[in-house]
Amino acid sequence: MKPVIEQLVDLSHGFGLEQRAWAVLGEGNTSARKSEDSFLVKASGSRLGNASASDFTEVSLSKALRFLENEDLSDEAVQSALAEIQVNPGDKLPSVETFVHAVCLAEGACDWVGHGHPISVLSILCSQAGAKPYLQPIFPDAIVMCGRHVAVVPYIDPGFKLALAVRQSIRDFERQNGQPPKVILLENHGPFILGKSALDVENTMIMLDKWSKILVANQAFGGANPMSTIEADRIENRLDEAYRRKRLLEKS
Repeated sequence: MKPVIEQLVDLSHGFGLEQRAWAVLGEGNTSARKSEDSFLVKASGSRLGNASASDFTEVSLSKALRFLENEDLSDEAVQSALAEIQVNPGDKLPSVETFVHAVCLAEGACDWVGHGHPISVLSILCSQAGAKPYLQPIFPDAIVMCGRHVAVVPYIDPGFKLALAVRQSIRDFERQNGQPPKVILLENHGPFILGKSALDVENTMIMLDKWSKILVANQAFGGANPMSTIEADRIENRLDEAYRRKRLLEKS
């Protein structure tokens, strides 16, 4: 298996593919756990589509989480904190969303995180409907890959304040569903994908992209026809679907 940094570069290139329209220019960010107390995250201003190993910065997870204990940091204090949590001070400054990645890795039962701004998803999240269309699945594979339920966070200032909101969202979701979410939808912003592997993150975004395109296309035919709760729960709990999930992870 490739080293984590190589897998992270590959994942980032996949997120930044022009034809996918998941992220343009400096949009989006990715991260991966490197050790028990550190993770690699995209540096601020780097482009996912052409990122190299030098465009990722290793940061201390425990230090990042300690800064989140103070819920009222100024913009200047956040900038200083981003420098302080770096494992290697000479590296590029990590993304402003680093604290969101720290929360996802610490509380989301995942080792990989991908964040993008797909046109398909934002077409819905930036509409009057917000994230509501995603609350009722419309086809089985959306449940298999994205989870029976998605977490939703109303728009909030990106960066540190967003990390606090995402942390609360994960905790609320776990209390309600018994496990963390795979997909966190930030209204007027974009999705965060939490995965066990780089492939898990990429596959989930592929399915979320497909789901979103279908939701948009449904509007030409009277709107989406959601699955019933019984039908959706059945897919979530089928043994063959659990096996298929496992096989998809093994291919990573």
